[in-house]
Amino acid sequence: MKKIMSSMLLFSVLTTTNLMAQDLKEKDVPKTVKDAFVKKYPDAKKVSWEKEKGNYEANWGGKSGEDNSVTFTPAAIFLEIVEAIPVSQLPSNVAPYVAKHYNGAKITEAGKVTDASGKHMFEAEIKGKDLIFDEKGIFIKMD
Repeated sequence: MKKIMSSMLLFSVLTTTNLMAQDLKEKDVPKTVKDAFVKKYPDAKKVSWEKEKGNYEANWGGKSGEDNSVTFTPAAIFLEIVEAIPVSQLPSNVAPYVAKHYNGAKITEAGKVTDASGKHMFEAEIKGKDLIFDEKGIFIKMD
């Protein structure tokens, strides 16, 4: 029984670690990714890097250093940018959706997402998870 519990704990730690973002030093980010980032956002200053779900995420701007967050694939293909916004700027039906489906959980952060095709969505963070909504505030998925 002890072996089974130990194995389950190890599996849980390994799978959770893989899903979480990993802070990176700039030297650990591929040159092609850094070059694509600088070309697209030449004015970005004080950039920090993370690796999340196999992709590279650059964060910069604002007091927290994360007012902007952009994601590139390992092949330096732009995926999306998330620009921090006040929670009050989320579509009006997002907060009622969260209250109903997540026992009144508080939205701690919000962002406007623009993907590579120019499509806009919104992100609401609750309990460390991101809820994604379309432009009209209709729930799409948990990320």
